[in-house]
Amino acid sequence: MQLEKKHLGLLGALLLLFFNPAMSRQTAPSVPLDATPLSAKQAVEYALANQATVRTAKLDELIQLAKNREVSGLALPSLSGAGTYQHNPIVQKQLIDASNFSDTVPKGTLVPFSFGLKYNVMGELRLNQVLFDPSVLVALQARETLEQLVARGVQKAEIDVKVAVYKAYYNVLSARRAQQILQGNIANLDKLLYETQETYKNGLVEKLDVDRLVVQLTNLRTEETRMRNLIEIGTAALKYQMGMPLKQEITLTDTLSTESIKSAIAVEGFDYSQRIEYQLLQTQKKAYEYDLKRYKFNALPTLSLFGTGGISRASDVFNYFKRETWYGYVSYGLNLSLPIFSGMQRRRKVDQAFLEVKKAEVNLENTKLGIDLEQSQSTSSLRNNILTLEAQESNMKLAQEVYRTTQVKYHEGVGSSLEMNNAQNELLTAQNNYFTALYNAVVAKVDYLKAYGKL
Repeated sequence: MQLEKKHLGLLGALLLLFFNPAMSRQTAPSVPLDATPLSAKQAVEYALANQATVRTAKLDELIQLAKNREVSGLALPSLSGAGTYQHNPIVQKQLIDASNFSDTVPKGTLVPFSFGLKYNVMGELRLNQVLFDPSVLVALQARETLEQLVARGVQKAEIDVKVAVYKAYYNVLSARRAQQILQGNIANLDKLLYETQETYKNGLVEKLDVDRLVVQLTNLRTEETRMRNLIEIGTAALKYQMGMPLKQEITLTDTLSTESIKSAIAVEGFDYSQRIEYQLLQTQKKAYEYDLKRYKFNALPTLSLFGTGGISRASDVFNYFKRETWYGYVSYGLNLSLPIFSGMQRRRKVDQAFLEVKKAEVNLENTKLGIDLEQSQSTSSLRNNILTLEAQESNMKLAQEVYRTTQVKYHEGVGSSLEMNNAQNELLTAQNNYFTALYNAVVAKVDYLKAYGKL
């Protein structure tokens, strides 16, 4: 009965490994020669260079830079050219009163007259330069803010990737630690089975004790095989978070310890601008303010300079390859446009932009509250999980010592198999509790660092 309870306890631990993401990510114990060694920092650096989310954010940044260069071109002069060739097989005629050209012609004498020739060719250059345009002015002023906005987007993507990779990496370490514990249990049980078999041969124990140990060892080895499969899946998930090909072999070089987790807690000055989410909202608010400014400035006039120059020639015969006279022309001037009434549309756009700014201000205040809550929760969670981890670590060491002592007593014949079963059950429970506490603590550490903008 005690052995069955022990098996159920182990099965519960393994089910926890299956359903808990932290328990399902670990490299296999045997490391191929061509495996790439990775620390947590190296895994993050690889992800920042290869993960699709970060690469997409960086492409968005390049797109915004290209758009800013396009906006800069609005302030530069534009030059365009045009050419026209026209053939009029039948030239349109109009009737005119010939008496307008000669007093000798009776009034009302209408004659047909052609205004134009059969062949016409014209070449023209047009120059336009914006001298004052409020929308162009605001667009130029907003370029830096828009660049900052997409740059913040890249930083946000990088932080999200860091959180995911760190958690996946530490989860693999936790799972590897659990596997080591499981393998140690198998080794101990295998040794106990051998000694019990020898004792049975001498007739000092019952065959039932041997059979129970065989069943238990078989179950442990089956769960070890299942654990190995879960570790392979977890390793693949880590590679995906890193943007690494799944065929690439890796081995993790960092280790987990209670001291490394405790080192995350530090009392430092904090400013909301350390959080990328707050920086993003600040920059977005500034962009909305430029939008509001643009709609307000639409009430101002626009002024531009234009110039046109060209040559043309017309003829009744197609002889443009001969040296004939071409007639040139040049014109220039200013264009002034003054909006007078737009059906109140501009005013309504100003109202909408103003409300967007106010909405951004509300989001900033709400983000502050959210950051405060997140910091309070993460700090409390980290401290409590560290205390739990220390307690479970001490409890596991104590259970190991109890199991060792009980095993010695059993070998010396002063202990019973019931005591051995109870000690092993307690050890498995303590190991499982320690493993769970280690996972919770390392995840709490990552959440804490993110809450305080330290990633």
